[in-house]
Amino acid sequence: MHLCQRCVSVFRPGRISAALQQSTRLHQRSHDVRSTAHSHKQLPVHSHSQTYSTETWRPALLRHSHRQLPVHNLSQKYSTENCGVHPQTASPDLQNNSDDKQCVTFNNSDLHQELSQTSISDLHNIGLEAVVRPSPFQEITEDEAVQIEVPSALPPVSFTLRPYVDKSETLSKLVQLGVDLWKLEQRPNVGSMLVKLDFHTDVAPRLLFLKDLGVEETKLGSLLTKNPFILTESLENLEARVSYLKSKKFSTQSVAAMVSKAPYLLNFSVERLDNRLGFFQQQLGLSSEKTRNIVIRLPKLLCGSLEPVKENLKVCELEFGFRDNEIQHIVTTVPKILIGNKRKLTQIFDFVHNTMGVPHSLIAKFPQVFNAKFLRIKERHQFLEYLGRAQYQPSQPNYISLDRLVFLPDEAFCSDVALATLEDFERFQKTL
Repeated sequence: MHLCQRCVSVFRPGRISAALQQSTRLHQRSHDVRSTAHSHKQLPVHSHSQTYSTETWRPALLRHSHRQLPVHNLSQKYSTENCGVHPQTASPDLQNNSDDKQCVTFNNSDLHQELSQTSISDLHNIGLEAVVRPSPFQEITEDEAVQIEVPSALPPVSFTLRPYVDKSETLSKLVQLGVDLWKLEQRPNVGSMLVKLDFHTDVAPRLLFLKDLGVEETKLGSLLTKNPFILTESLENLEARVSYLKSKKFSTQSVAAMVSKAPYLLNFSVERLDNRLGFFQQQLGLSSEKTRNIVIRLPKLLCGSLEPVKENLKVCELEFGFRDNEIQHIVTTVPKILIGNKRKLTQIFDFVHNTMGVPHSLIAKFPQVFNAKFLRIKERHQFLEYLGRAQYQPSQPNYISLDRLVFLPDEAFCSDVALATLEDFERFQKTL
């Protein structure tokens, strides 16, 4: 029988590797080929295209899944001829293929004998090794067990803390305290910091410290939402800063209230806190008690920048024309004026002093007017002016103080100050 080189290519290493991968069809097809080989010593030549196709020869190779056909043995055993396929016996495909220059002649029984003699060492010669899969019951050493890499249950990268909440005890406890994780994950590096914290080592001791200090449990969530970095401060530093404030005669309740209002207070060093207290006492010319009172009411003064404070003090002194004692009274009564918006302060002062004609002394006596809304002051003054009752001089009859003008509800203002009805005031507002 004569086969062209296209048929010989079945026995190349690439074909053998592909055949080895089809182990599920190994035994059944090999059995059929074996029985055919014994019953037919010589196959008819005219059935070449049907019997010795690629699909027919492949099961014969698959039978020897652990053996390899040595290519060099084939080249020695079987003679090579030029155009060994006779046109009258070859298939049409072989007849039309002019590129096949060499063909090999061999007998089917010889090929079967050669396959049976193939050893497993020949298989390793061409680099085809069976995949070794360890048994799940195989015992391993301690060193091998340590080297086993267990994938983490947490995702390596995420844009939100939601996938970590169920896996992280720290995050789940913070959620129970009322911490808004959706706000913290929007801040750079805060989410990764929280995931790395251990609840029992890092979080729990600081929560107990704040609770012992006097911070209400209901305010812990809000405090940590605004300042999660307090969880990374050492307990020694926190205790040192609290001890300093107490040495300045701040009570424990005052310190707890200050920390609740200004969550970043305990993140600043003792030196910074001391410098801030000294600045306000010296700049305002106040006693230690009044300075302490201002800080308790507005603890943000110890945390924020000093530039707005310096600027507002200059505005009160140079632009508004208040004297030092008037500034001291304004600041001790309304500490918020130190960090208030400069534009709003200027707008209110200009209207009250220049339009309403209220002197500096009365404004300093009722500095709460700076906390009111400008539109509220303007509408009520214009309504009183429309009624002819806009009188702000204490020495004149029908005197109206600034606190009654600003802080009374609309009903009380209309009935007690304007001596009009609420409907009249609402109709007047529509005309503005």
